[in-house]
Amino acid sequence: MEALRVVINIIFILVCVALTVLVLMQEGKSAGLGSISGAAETYWGRNKGRSMEGMLVKITKILAVFFMLLAVVLNLNVF
Repeated sequence: MEALRVVINIIFILVCVALTVLVLMQEGKSAGLGSISGAAETYWGRNKGRSMEGMLVKITKILAVFFMLLAVVLNLNVF
């Protein structure tokens, strides 16, 4: 059982590092001066879910859920 706990801890650390990197790779939510003139409604603004930024957001959400689940499992003291 101790080996399983070590493996889960290693996975937890890898998820933490990946989550940190993904959050730092994302752009800020403020659009700058472009949002004042209405330039935010461009092709890239409408299709953000299919862009690299949209994919980063989806992966971040999945890793955040995985992070929380691993934190709960590690805190159960079953191992």
